[in-house]
Amino acid sequence: MSSALLAIGRRRTTAERRRDRERDIIRATREIFDERGTIDAQIDDIAKRVGINKALIYRHFAGKEELFALTLVDYLTELDGRLQEADGPRRQPLNRLRSLSETFVDFCLQYPAFTDCAMSLLRRTGDELFGEITEPVMVKLGTAMAAPLDRIATILKAGQRTGVFDEVDTAYLANHLYTQTLGSLHMARVGLIVSGSGPGHPVVHHADVGTVRSTAITATLATAVGQKALTTKLPTRQTTKQTTKQTRSARARAGDIS
Repeated sequence: MSSALLAIGRRRTTAERRRDRERDIIRATREIFDERGTIDAQIDDIAKRVGINKALIYRHFAGKEELFALTLVDYLTELDGRLQEADGPRRQPLNRLRSLSETFVDFCLQYPAFTDCAMSLLRRTGDELFGEITEPVMVKLGTAMAAPLDRIATILKAGQRTGVFDEVDTAYLANHLYTQTLGSLHMARVGLIVSGSGPGHPVVHHADVGTVRSTAITATLATAVGQKALTTKLPTRQTTKQTTKQTRSARARAGDIS
């Protein structure tokens, strides 16, 4: 074998080892996220989990933010797989959206660190992200986010064609529903709600996870329906009285009542 072929073989092996090391680091980061949350995840602990020196992590990633972004990519990839399994293209759009919403909410409840990580990203401006994350990683992150968002947008378009969902930009609405759900699930993450029993006397309550879950799913469906719900004519009090009178008259003629 020529020296050139040997060199190519060594380079390929080195590249494979590098990819394996990066996967190990991301896997360890996610494990620590799921165990402790994102706030308590330290680079030193991640390095120990992998069994490497802390300095080696910075050879693979530009910094902590980039590592966390790629860990979010890992979460999003798993989420998209679950959404794909839950979706049934032959079902009615409202049922499809409900199924995806339930899957998304349950994923957030199973992995609270995903909610933290995703919310942390949403709080950053584009300039901040590009200042801390390299362009190739930003592309990976954008691609991972686009996959589940496109699934939602596809269902919204189907619902618009059948007249079920509001006629709004589906890309925007998909992003809105994604952000809205993350915000709702943060309530379950914190576990608290606040109310006021009187001036200067706020009361803190425990946030029931089941209630948060059902409300988040309902909010998704209601937001998708949007203006359709407002333009639907609801029976007025007078209309209800007339309908009741007509029903009673009809039943009387049929001999149901005297």
